Amino acid sequence: MEPLLELFRQHLGSEKRASAHTLRAYLSDLEELFAHARGVKGEDAAQALTPADLSTTVCRSYLASLHGHNDPATVGRKLSSMKTFFRLLVRRKLLSGSPVAGLRGPKHRPHLPAFLGKDEASRLLESAGDDAVQATERARDQALLEVLYGAGLRISEACHLDLHDVVPDGAGARITVRQGKGRKDRIVPLGSKGWDAIQAYLPLRATLLAGHAAQARSADGQALFLSRRGQRLSDREARRKLDRRELLTGVRRVSPHALRHSFATHLLGEGADLRSIQELLGHVSLRTTQRYAQVDIDHLMAVYDRSHPRALLKTR
Repeated sequence: MEPLLELFRQHLGSEKRASAHTLRAYLSDLEELFAHARGVKGEDAAQALTPADLSTTVCRSYLASLHGHNDPATVGRKLSSMKTFFRLLVRRKLLSGSPVAGLRGPKHRPHLPAFLGKDEASRLLESAGDDAVQATERARDQALLEVLYGAGLRISEACHLDLHDVVPDGAGARITVRQGKGRKDRIVPLGSKGWDAIQAYLPLRATLLAGHAAQARSADGQALFLSRRGQRLSDREARRKLDRRELLTGVRRVSPHALRHSFATHLLGEGADLRSIQELLGHVSLRTTQRYAQVDIDHLMAVYDRSHPRALLKTR
């Protein structure tokens, strides 16, 4: 790896404590910039680039090459990666100033998060599951979906839960999310239906672990959600479980993150304040949470336009 890229990787991992997904995305963006700089300058790949090789002209040329092949949000993210990288070089006194400090990303319309309606969410969660799937997997999938929607967790946060992270609290439970986005911990409540689903799954999970122990197979005894091999359920496999449930119930196809959006939107619709939703979701900035206010307003306007007898009358 390029020395400058290795320096950036260490900065993201050790100082910024970025997640594996962020680390991979930022490094991929910088590798593209470095490859473009080599192409512009015609330098040998074996020779390491220096900060002086990454001039404003080269950076502008790279960003210009992205237009037409990437949407505005992707171009903006790549520019953000570059700004973070060059700020590090300036702080380490490898550059006197950032070559992209004056560059601005393309304008793009705010992306409103997709979410399920309350009826759709109920239909998705109240399905009995696939009869062709073993009872342990059906119970696990049900508990997983209840946690995603009932606690508003990211798919990675749910898959990384350990047994001791879920503690009963009255009729429901408290979930401790460890090392969430930005490596921050938080505690979120889980309702009675989610806790009931976990309780129904735990005895079957214990049976699965016992079967692996009897066959001298390695298993993850701490992970809450286990695969049939006894290992921690991966993000990708969890996404496939949601896809399968959507096909069975006829609910429109959405990503696991849409259950998190549904959680926030439905809370807002029932009168929860934005600050509380911000804490539950683990957002650093309230501006991120404010997207859901727009979603709820759009939903209310759609209901009004569809239902009010004078909503569609043209003004004179």
